[in-house]
Amino acid sequence: MLQQVIDRRLSGKNKSIGNRERFLRRFRGQIRDAVRRAVSGRSIHDIEQGEDITLPRRDVSEPVFSHGAGGTREMVHPGNREYVRGDRIERPEGGGAGGSGQGASQDGTGEDDFVFRITREEFMQYFFDDLALPHLIRTQLLPDAPEWKSQRAGFVSEGTPTNLHVVRSMRVALSRRIALGGESRRKLHELEAQLAEALRLGPRVPDETPALIVQIEALRRRLRHIPFFDPFDLRYRNRVRVPVPTAKAAMFCLMDVSGSMDEARKDIAKRFFILLYLFLQRHYERTDVIFIRHHTQASEVSEEEFFRSAETGGTVVSSALTLMQQIIEARYPPGEWNIYGAQASDGDNWHQDSSKCRELLVSKLLPASRYFAYVQVGDEDQNLWQEYSEILGTHANFAMRKISEATDIYPVFRDLFKKEGVSI
Repeated sequence: MLQQVIDRRLSGKNKSIGNRERFLRRFRGQIRDAVRRAVSGRSIHDIEQGEDITLPRRDVSEPVFSHGAGGTREMVHPGNREYVRGDRIERPEGGGAGGSGQGASQDGTGEDDFVFRITREEFMQYFFDDLALPHLIRTQLLPDAPEWKSQRAGFVSEGTPTNLHVVRSMRVALSRRIALGGESRRKLHELEAQLAEALRLGPRVPDETPALIVQIEALRRRLRHIPFFDPFDLRYRNRVRVPVPTAKAAMFCLMDVSGSMDEARKDIAKRFFILLYLFLQRHYERTDVIFIRHHTQASEVSEEEFFRSAETGGTVVSSALTLMQQIIEARYPPGEWNIYGAQASDGDNWHQDSSKCRELLVSKLLPASRYFAYVQVGDEDQNLWQEYSEILGTHANFAMRKISEATDIYPVFRDLFKKEGVSI
């Protein structure tokens, strides 16, 4: 008979996957730092590729035991033609053992740092570690594709052995034995009492002892035939699937493409939004991402236009916020959706329009949003930054940060979207 074995283990034929996972867990901190450095130097098109990780030799070295020089020892050297048994050998010069060979020797030789490659999936795992959308809640049931949760639903008389509830089964068995043998046990106690009384009185009453003994034995046999445990007594834990509300989210990405945003600042803003887009794609299935570009006018664009279009112009930031409010009212009711916003700009705006932006945030957008983050590309305190600073202390769902160069993108992104209760 021909037999075919199918290997369905997660590691497959790669037998070293367990060692690799243990290695990644052990050097998690060093790998995370290497990923952060890699992100800051990449272009926006190569942000999600794998990476060659270099760990210093001192971080991966293992402690070893070695024999120190000196002492009285007896050794056998193969091929010895100079010494015979009893000869004394001079102690080697130089002191202790040679060590592990780290660093460079006198002739300039040494060992390189340890280099290995992590895959794209591992890169993204370390990249978005400990991140989440703040204040995300489940809002509604979806009739077309609901999410399900398994919960306890009492006990049933049929099930798998792994779900067997021993205590409940024993309780049912005890109840059955009490119910079936209650009357016989009561009658047995009465007959045993009559037999004891007859034995006590002796020959003064008619001899009923044999008849009582026969009845007592019959009742005892009947009680012994009641099984201690019956398949009917088995009880299994029961679990049912119930629909649960789904956490639907809408993320609005607002990017300033006005003339004051030069190519370097636009590149930083695009990198930030690429990180945000990859993060949402990886962790959240039911999330709509709405891309809005603005100069003097705002428009909703596709992903391709958002990251590649070269359109530019003046600056009216309130046009983007107004368009975001209109889209929310038309397509994303706050009672059914978790609304999020992320805005990137250099902060250069008309003074009258900056105050309008603050009013729009306070009166319209922040009450309808779970979280809104503003990122200013540049160190200068522009008028938009000053207006938004008045909101920062009064609204817990609003955050603002500055990014002056590419190396600031990763720490600012992690700071804005870190999980609640996690310090970075």
